Amino acid sequence: MAITIIVPSMPGLQAAFDADYATVQLTLSLYLAAIAVAQPFVGLLSDRFGRRPVLLAGISLFVIASLLAVAAPNIESIIMLRVLQGVGGCTGMILGRAIIRDLYDRRQAASMIGYVTMAFAVAPMAAPSIGGFLQETYGWAAIYWFLGLFGLVCLIFAWLDVSETNMKPTESFGLGSMMRDFRALLGEPEFRLYAASGTLASAVFFAFIGGVPFVSEVILKLSPTTYGLWFALTALGYSLGNFISGRFAQRVGIFRLIFAGAWLMLLPILLLIALFGAGLGSAPAMFIPMFFVGMANGLCLPGAIAGAISVRPDIAGAASGLMGSLQTGVGALFSAVAGALLAGGMSAMPLFYIMAFAAVASLICATLVRRIAN
Repeated sequence: MAITIIVPSMPGLQAAFDADYATVQLTLSLYLAAIAVAQPFVGLLSDRFGRRPVLLAGISLFVIASLLAVAAPNIESIIMLRVLQGVGGCTGMILGRAIIRDLYDRRQAASMIGYVTMAFAVAPMAAPSIGGFLQETYGWAAIYWFLGLFGLVCLIFAWLDVSETNMKPTESFGLGSMMRDFRALLGEPEFRLYAASGTLASAVFFAFIGGVPFVSEVILKLSPTTYGLWFALTALGYSLGNFISGRFAQRVGIFRLIFAGAWLMLLPILLLIALFGAGLGSAPAMFIPMFFVGMANGLCLPGAIAGAISVRPDIAGAASGLMGSLQTGVGALFSAVAGALLAGGMSAMPLFYIMAFAAVASLICATLVRRIAN
């Protein structure tokens, strides 16, 4: 939620601190960068010291940074506190997965992750509306009050309800142990393929995020409100895919879901290329196929994540952190490339081509997973 809720406040921050828009944009891009960099360390810390203390410390950092941002004297302070928000907030993203893997075997973990990640679709749909209301009614500071209080509620529930699940903590922590764990994970063909299939599936979505505002508002001439309503279809599809994963992962197995998701992701992208290539581009022509792309992501990702963190259960925290870092980092790269390819042009085709590239690569990895995984 904290990723997108601040977007409506960016013009308000620009006016309040007399900053240029490129500087204000760092409140989003550096937040994502902080998540990508911090995730592996969070996972490793939880392997060494336990899930509960790291989770509580991370949420506490998020709450403190959010409340301090309310009184920030300049845009540089806001940016710094957003970085701390990202470091603290990513503990929930990473350790939620690791705790699930502590409690369930691989097939059950895929089912549980499917249910949990449905929230990843709900939050982006709701957050901009909440942020827009708070910005228009109370000003940009209200958004940080909201995040701080919301984080405090999460902290209270975590303190009361989350017990320690890492019963076999590792014996050491440091750069050397981190590199050993990462080498061990990357040395496992299963981990590489699970991580690659999930990361590339995420890259399809991140590329779309990077390019869809330009395509919607410049090429298709949609208003921001109309674009937001259409975009909800993609998030709805993602939520549905996660629900299906949650219901059927134990019955059909994660390999079939990953493979089916990879195929389902590619086919609507090819339809997008055909429709826009034939000059039939429109909001329905783009967002209805994207509903199925979102659903495919929801089918593929829970199984890929569960598979990646199950290869070495003894270092599940490190695996979850590395997987999350790869998803965020590679996704951010594809998002930036998509935006750069579209800049200055009047065709949506470069966006669909890069999405197709990522989808094909994800399908290849999913096919290889089926061949080598037990």
